[in-house]
Amino acid sequence: MSPLIDRHGRTKRKLRISLTDRCNFRCTYCMPEHPDWLPRASLLERHEILRLAGLFVDHGIDQIRLTGGEPLLRRDLLECVREIDGLRERGLARLSMTTNASRIAPKARELVAAGIDDFNVSLDAFDPETFRRLTRREIAPVLDGIDALADAGATMKLNAVVIRGDNEKDIVPLLEWAMARGLPLRYIEYMPLDAPGQWNRSQVVTEAEILDAIRVNHRVDEVPRGHDPATPFLVDGHYPLGIISTVSHPFCATCDRLRITATGELFTCLFSPIGTPLGARMREGVDDEALAVHVARAVWLKDAGYASRPGPVDRPLTMHAMGG
Repeated sequence: MSPLIDRHGRTKRKLRISLTDRCNFRCTYCMPEHPDWLPRASLLERHEILRLAGLFVDHGIDQIRLTGGEPLLRRDLLECVREIDGLRERGLARLSMTTNASRIAPKARELVAAGIDDFNVSLDAFDPETFRRLTRREIAPVLDGIDALADAGATMKLNAVVIRGDNEKDIVPLLEWAMARGLPLRYIEYMPLDAPGQWNRSQVVTEAEILDAIRVNHRVDEVPRGHDPATPFLVDGHYPLGIISTVSHPFCATCDRLRITATGELFTCLFSPIGTPLGARMREGVDDEALAVHVARAVWLKDAGYASRPGPVDRPLTMHAMGG
């Protein structure tokens, strides 16, 4: 089948699927302290997730990342993973997961065995007090989860959103902690996607500022960039560091990803104001051919990206519901 290409000539290869909007954390940049969860009946059922995943794989998507909310709150998570893993014979090459890791310790080995190739673990600070202030939760279960993933032989990266006034002092301590454990780290500039609408550009710690902080004690060399959103660097000649600099250096020109919310809405860009309701179309009884037409049209009309209209996104859907 034909690949998914937008009007700017970008071919899509990566798909993020949110399994739930629920999360046991309350990260200040992601959701309000008391979020309104979506009705459970509106969330995609497992067979609907598999149907959409298969449709996208048949149209050239070869990497799928399962997100949330927090995926570990999905009761049939292991079944979801096993069924999507079965799409490898149709062209799926990599199956990944983003998690806060606080509940993953008991299931780490099962998830690896079920088909997860790699994990992205959110860890915005190593200092317990800073972590508690950002997430309104304790850090110990997260560190236990990271240890469990390592013991299970899982491949993982750490992701840290940097916000001025909150955790910029943790940049170097977190880096050195990750380096000591051989865990790749990606810093993420604070993007205008927070639920309370409190984003302010003055809170963005830019890629240049992050590098300046690290270079006080470490050598940092840039390496050639591929399609990954993170600009890659080597610290002290060997440690892989990435910085996702959406605000200061947008990477939209090479974007090859799409995302589906927990209710089945297709968002072609993280900053899109509206999505395409694939879940609703499925429940209306449309067949895969008609769904594919909706998908191809939405992808073709994808905007140039954040660089073309920088600033806060205006939509009722918040980041925990969009999918991290």
